[in-house]
Amino acid sequence: MIPTPAPHGADAPRTAAAGGISPRALRAIGPLILVVAALVTAIWALAFGGGAAPLVIGDPGPAVRWGLPLATLAVNLSAAGTVGALVVALFALEAGTREFDASLDLASLSSAVFTVAAAATGFLTFVDAFNPAVSAAPEFGAQLGRYLTETEPGRAWLITTIAAAVLTVLTFAVRSWTATLFVALLAIAALVPMGTLGHSGDEANHNAATMAIVLHIIGAAVWLGGLLLMVVVRAVVGRQQMATVLGRYSTIALVAFVVVAISGTVRAVVGLADWTALASPYGVILIVKIVALIALGLLGAWYRRRLISRVGEDAASRRFWGLIALELAFMGVASGAAAALAQTPPPGGTELPSVQTPAQILTGSALPPELTLSRWFTATEIDLLWAFAAGFGLFFYFAGVWRLRSRGDRWPMHRTILWTIGMLLLVWVTCGPVNAYQDYLFSVHMVGHMLLTMAIPLALVAGAPVTLAARAIRRREDGTRGGREWILWAVHSPVSRVVTNPFVAAALFIGSLWIFYYTDLFRWSLYDHIGHEWMTAHFLITGYLFVLSLIGVDPVPYRAPYPFRLLILIAVMAMHAFFGIAIMMQSGLMVAEWFGAMGRTWGATPLQDQYVGGGVAWSIGEIPTLILAITVAIQWSRSDERNQRRSDRHADRTGDAELEAYNARLAALAERDARTRG
Repeated sequence: MIPTPAPHGADAPRTAAAGGISPRALRAIGPLILVVAALVTAIWALAFGGGAAPLVIGDPGPAVRWGLPLATLAVNLSAAGTVGALVVALFALEAGTREFDASLDLASLSSAVFTVAAAATGFLTFVDAFNPAVSAAPEFGAQLGRYLTETEPGRAWLITTIAAAVLTVLTFAVRSWTATLFVALLAIAALVPMGTLGHSGDEANHNAATMAIVLHIIGAAVWLGGLLLMVVVRAVVGRQQMATVLGRYSTIALVAFVVVAISGTVRAVVGLADWTALASPYGVILIVKIVALIALGLLGAWYRRRLISRVGEDAASRRFWGLIALELAFMGVASGAAAALAQTPPPGGTELPSVQTPAQILTGSALPPELTLSRWFTATEIDLLWAFAAGFGLFFYFAGVWRLRSRGDRWPMHRTILWTIGMLLLVWVTCGPVNAYQDYLFSVHMVGHMLLTMAIPLALVAGAPVTLAARAIRRREDGTRGGREWILWAVHSPVSRVVTNPFVAAALFIGSLWIFYYTDLFRWSLYDHIGHEWMTAHFLITGYLFVLSLIGVDPVPYRAPYPFRLLILIAVMAMHAFFGIAIMMQSGLMVAEWFGAMGRTWGATPLQDQYVGGGVAWSIGEIPTLILAITVAIQWSRSDERNQRRSDRHADRTGDAELEAYNARLAALAERDARTRG
């Protein structure tokens, strides 16, 4: 498909008096600005903070000490080029156009560099940790192989390298919407192992720091990679179209900035014992990074409000692209500082004690105080991922309602209230007392599970978010896909037709319950924070799909008749009750080396607490199911009433013609029978 040509004069030569920098010149020097700024900042920060200083014992040499952080910097920049180009292309460009192909070319080139840089970083990390005698001998190869397959850092870098290699092939081969979407999801997933290595397990609040780093890396990658993409596609996009593309990117960049700023703040709080630590070399480098990010945010806000809509004007265009060059420089500073911070010794004071309690060994945090009634309302343990999910969920929902009402459309108040309740309940479960105590008490874990899979989906489905999005988000007419188009695509996709089928949704809902608790998935969710996040997302999604298939007003490909819905619900209630009873009847402890080894001196014994958890699944878990059953019955009754009213209106319009015809047919049959008998 041929891209829209630039308007006449859109790319005419600029005058020197206009000031700034031309977009064509920026395309050539923009990546160079980014790399040079990153390298200079990284080298300064490593020298200043001691990140490349010789070790007293087991020093791997200057090549490794300087090469490792610089290789990490290359990983960060190339990963950003891959992820950002894919994500922004999906929401700002049209598949099949030159600019869309250019974005995939940028992603392919970046992922190739990502592959080499990840492999080099993994190798240098091995040499830095074990200081082996590097050689071509089979002993060295065996040692490297054991490192890559038997240690957590080795496996993480091996997975990252393989994923980057796969991305290199896929980004070169794909060009369609759907394929690019799945490649983008794979690219984002490839960043997760890097994030899990960015925080020492010897520091307190390990889970909070891990999730902060993962979100920070993803947000920064989308932000930086999207900015590089704007520089690359300018050569094949006319000025007026470029203004539209830049506006879409700036919206994505704003969301990424919020994620980067908040996650970075959380990481800094976890990494610094107190504010005086900012005076340390680690703190100074952190301040440099923070200043660069603040400058980026201010630049983005300024040109979003003042210049994007005027990119078609010659003087404004040159000024705008000059600011983009400055933004790339600040991006390089922030990236270089981040790479150096990963190698710079922190100021201390946040490490776990040398003699740890059982709870600290297992969870990385001290055992909380006894769970009292007041702590059900005051205890907190922030999970940044779900805090973002709830925050953005509330913001975009309220923005959609406001847009509808500003144009004179109505939206039921009860749906807004129920959506708000669902999101606040999600925060209470994932960031409040349930998250604070679920690692120590099986009963609290089960309370969270029941709310995630049954109560919260009940409120969220009633909020009808898909219907609101379809009405509130503006339809695109230029062949690209925005939020509305992607949501409706997901609703009508083949996968949606399967998972929203009420029988499939019920099977996923109840089947995953048994599989999770009676396999090692439960153990994985306790020991690995990524497993915990998967558990939360899985139960929330399966519960949402089950409730949606029964009572949702959002569109789904198939809805079962009301009698079948009640039968499905009764069967699920029975299996759910049986699950709770099965846990109550267990004589052994589930994941005994976890719940039985916390060293709690308060509360019920682990086995008694497990019995209570089974009771929670049996009793409290049935309350949302009962509400579901009542809602299905009410909807069934209202459906019958609507059908009756429809039939009555039809009879009024036709004067009971159908009934008269039916009576006439009966009379004719009776008359024929009478003649036959006669």
